[in-house]
Amino acid sequence: MVNRREFVKTVGLAAVARAGMDAVGAQAAGTQSDASAGKSQWARLLPGCCAYSYNEALRHGSMTMEDFILKAVELRLAGVDMTAYYLKSTDPEYLHNLRHLAYKHAVDFSGCACGVSMVQVDAQKRADSMKDIEKWVDVTDELGASHLRIFAGVLPEGAKIKDAVDWVVEAMKAACDYSGQKGITLGVEDHEGVTQNADLCVEIMQRVNSPYAGINLDITNFIPTPTQDAYAQIAACIPYATNIHIRDHFLRSQCGGYGPRMADLCASRAPGVCVSGV
Repeated sequence: MVNRREFVKTVGLAAVARAGMDAVGAQAAGTQSDASAGKSQWARLLPGCCAYSYNEALRHGSMTMEDFILKAVELRLAGVDMTAYYLKSTDPEYLHNLRHLAYKHAVDFSGCACGVSMVQVDAQKRADSMKDIEKWVDVTDELGASHLRIFAGVLPEGAKIKDAVDWVVEAMKAACDYSGQKGITLGVEDHEGVTQNADLCVEIMQRVNSPYAGINLDITNFIPTPTQDAYAQIAACIPYATNIHIRDHFLRSQCGGYGPRMADLCASRAPGVCVSGV
């Protein structure tokens, strides 16, 4: 296992080294044409942090979201995930004040996050979940962010995985139609429940088939299968990644620490993501 401090140090150095090599490569290649500028394969790994990293402090009141933004300045982060659980209000005035504070301190919002579950047996509950997602899309828009992290949910008792995937696809298609009007991308997290397998995550992306759909990639949550260990599942999802959550250990497997292999994997495959340590 890799020590947490050593892991963060290794990832940081690897990202910086990669960025330097990319800059040299870009100069050597000459100036890109306007037509190809949007198709660059050079990775941009931007360090960030989820508010959930300070869950205890935020839940118990010893830290506010304003404090969290200032903590990001102290840690020299590029952006923060404004996890919705800790917002004291969704009133525009409060959200705009957070947005302004972040701007004054040159902190970007890598996105917002909500805990809505799309896996509901009852059709009315699924409709209610859709309304909740639309609400948090609006909150994300008020914050000036361009990404909302969402969850599929835990498979209800007696439900079939095929039905659950169908529900997620149905919800995400509608949600992306709504979020796309505001230029906001929805990143479904591979989290406890129906999205702990890369094949299902990729299937959802391919069936939703929207430029406003992606995978909020938490590298610790995949359950290894006989054909894919956790690393293989991470690699399969990276092309769809919006944000990436990095920890120094797998939660549900014995695959060991990440070290340079994880940094190299992200740098070689991700088109441009915010790497959030949690």
